[in-house]
Amino acid sequence: MQAKEEDVSLGANKFSERQPIGIAAQTQDEGKDYKEPPPAPLFEPGELTSWSFYRAGIAEFVATFLFLYITILTVMGVLKGGHINPAVTFGLFLARKLSLTRAVFYIIMQCLGAIAGAAVVKAFTNKGHFFEINNGGANFVAHGYTKGSGLGAEIIGTFVLVYTVFSATDAKRSARDSHVPILAPLPIGFAVFLVHLATIPITGTGINPARSLGAAIIFNKDRAWDDQWIFWVGPFIGAALAALYHVVVIRAIPFKSK
Repeated sequence: MQAKEEDVSLGANKFSERQPIGIAAQTQDEGKDYKEPPPAPLFEPGELTSWSFYRAGIAEFVATFLFLYITILTVMGVLKGGHINPAVTFGLFLARKLSLTRAVFYIIMQCLGAIAGAAVVKAFTNKGHFFEINNGGANFVAHGYTKGSGLGAEIIGTFVLVYTVFSATDAKRSARDSHVPILAPLPIGFAVFLVHLATIPITGTGINPARSLGAAIIFNKDRAWDDQWIFWVGPFIGAALAALYHVVVIRAIPFKSK
């Protein structure tokens, strides 16, 4: 009997205590292999005098310009295959990843880049009214679907995209999986691909208000403007839900001990 008790005692001491899960695990700050970035201020006047601030804005303009050029050509059938998205910027702002100043500036530059990109597409493809025939790559709810269906598709599609951005760029995940050679653009790009497969038949896939606005302004027909609100309201709701889910449910940041 004594031998059995010793065996039980040995077995109990052989394995360390189970790791805490959930909020209990989140509150243990000792031994972290990553550093949680501090919340961005709501308004940072000093950014307006920083060259890096304007350099980032120019990068948003150029990136969205190129994104719109390729995306609209893809929708029109010519081609197959940063943030650059106000919905992504909005979600990151809600999660305190950037200031209101920077968020507004990014969104403005993204919209300007989108308009420029759509204009270049029209200049290159308007021969033979090809641009007009393909509705300028503008977003609208397809025939046979209700506006509610289009709004739901944009909300869900943007949620998938923005949540993937949060997960792929999360500091904790990056530290935990630092040995895995996977770049953030890979899962983000795959998420965009899957969302396009699901929503192109419904809305032409917006999930990016700047992309939808740029195409609508250059195409400038009633059909492009009738459903324009869907491609702003839907993505912003989806981005807000993704930010809420990541911050409150996945990371439980509001419940962490200070």
